[in-house]
Amino acid sequence: MLQSQNGTYNPPALNHPAIKVEDLTVAYHDKPALWDIDLLVPQGVLLAIVGPNGAGKTTLIKAMLGLLKPVAGSVEVFGRPYKEQRKLLAYVPQRRSVDWDFPTNVLDVVLMGRYGALGWFKRPGKQDRELAREALKKVGMEDFARRQISELSGGQQQRVFLARALVQDAQVYLMDEPFQGVDATTERTIVKLLQELRAAGKTVVVVHHDLQTVTDYFDWVMLLNVRKIASGPVGEMFTEENLRLAYGGRVAFLHARPKEAEERIKGEGRRIKDEG
Repeated sequence: MLQSQNGTYNPPALNHPAIKVEDLTVAYHDKPALWDIDLLVPQGVLLAIVGPNGAGKTTLIKAMLGLLKPVAGSVEVFGRPYKEQRKLLAYVPQRRSVDWDFPTNVLDVVLMGRYGALGWFKRPGKQDRELAREALKKVGMEDFARRQISELSGGQQQRVFLARALVQDAQVYLMDEPFQGVDATTERTIVKLLQELRAAGKTVVVVHHDLQTVTDYFDWVMLLNVRKIASGPVGEMFTEENLRLAYGGRVAFLHARPKEAEERIKGEGRRIKDEG
């Protein structure tokens, strides 16, 4: 959690949010995937979006990015419509949504993150390549720059996509299940990267499936099940009641002593993960 120098939680201001979602409804074939969502994402937080399968988590990320047209509502980034601020956002999609057989090497994939700044008709220069190599170094992939992306493990591929997001030098990072199916080394790399982004004042929104690690990795949380169940600081909103509302009554564990509650929430997180 974010803490001040004296060790107490220091909640971020909401009067100038990084992202403002208002009255957002998104539907697929006339069936609502998101319904009347209001959300303020403060600047400089690590926010986890959690909820059961089919809750609309990926849909919300894509709506924030302007990849889906809502039935109603709006998304603002730093107080302006998304279309005017798109260069301020970087996106890490789900790994399974990417065609990894595409014939390209690791360095070229990372350089794709520079096209937003360069424009599609200008070739990356020396400085862009240096930025790409620096990003690969941050995620422990500098020795794989010339390797074909299809030759990498799942965790290595995820780290390459994180590097591609880093070279955009965005203010807001939207990540769709970056921890899904990765090895322990990649998980540690992602956690370290999230902490560095927060320390740099960046805002990070992560679709997250593992309830066991929410309190360890994030300071802000949104619980979602088509409708918004709750959003706010993890310590206030990641509760038994809100989890039960989000997951349909399958969660009950948070009362009693804090340590016991923590162990029970992690145990319940393992059970939900196994069932899902």
